[in-house]
Amino acid sequence: MSSLKTKVLIIGSGPAGYTAALYSSRANLNPLIYEGEQPGGQLTQTTEIENFPGYPEGVQGTEMMQHFRDQAVRFGAEIKSRTITKVDFSRRPFVCVDEKGEVVEAETVIISTGASAKYLGLPDEEKYRGLGVSACATCDGFFYRNRNVAVVGGGDTACEEALYLAGIAHKVYLIVRRDVLRASKVMQERVRENPKIEILFNCNTESLFGKDLLEGARIIRHRGTPKEERFDIDIEGFFLAIGHHPNTEIFKEYIECDSEGYIKVKGNTSHTNVEGVFAAGDCADPRYRQAVVAAGSGCKAAMDAEKFLMLEE
Repeated sequence: MSSLKTKVLIIGSGPAGYTAALYSSRANLNPLIYEGEQPGGQLTQTTEIENFPGYPEGVQGTEMMQHFRDQAVRFGAEIKSRTITKVDFSRRPFVCVDEKGEVVEAETVIISTGASAKYLGLPDEEKYRGLGVSACATCDGFFYRNRNVAVVGGGDTACEEALYLAGIAHKVYLIVRRDVLRASKVMQERVRENPKIEILFNCNTESLFGKDLLEGARIIRHRGTPKEERFDIDIEGFFLAIGHHPNTEIFKEYIECDSEGYIKVKGNTSHTNVEGVFAAGDCADPRYRQAVVAAGSGCKAAMDAEKFLMLEE
């Protein structure tokens, strides 16, 4: 079985992973980065990005991530388009195994595996992804100025996104499958008092439709009951706000996570409960989940790893 050795192994790409690779490369640590199943992370599923500093005219998600990748490679990062499937953090050097059985021995590890948005599972979601379907109102809401949009969910996140979109869009439908909102009372009051928001209780989305771009959604109210009814809403934006799932399963035997699976870090650092293992990006961020924040955390993780290695010498 072949084996590689590295001072810094970065598991996962995206803004956090590539930034960590850039900083650790410039520190002459010769990092090795495993990009994972989705090189570039969630941003490669996004069309135009307008809220990342340095791109005044906006940029396509795939193009921006290619820029990040190229910059890391320029300074010496080695990148493998593979996925780490097993880790052993019980001792150093840490031992990780990829999908092809190749073993990597690493003095430090930076986890930047991100988090995946939860979707309803409708075939139409994939069809209109980037063409009206989004899981980030902050990222994509601007494109729906003065248009009708819908938000799916009934918790604090859904209410926050509905309120954010109400400041941009013409009208916001909040699609809630139950007969009540799960959000805090303050958030519920704000949503109910906003004249631009219409709450659709006891409703589920059956399908989405549109010729090339999203034009509407078919809704079922009181599904499976005698009161069941179907109706359409005219929307151009469909935002999922039913949560995210951090991609941290393979680390949970060793790394402390919260109840949702997000990696816990110590204070304002990237240190995990295992000395020499650091976390960056959305896998350790249940709150912000923004590319610019992830990039900053990748920088922190690389600097923390560099300092850790320096003190170990």
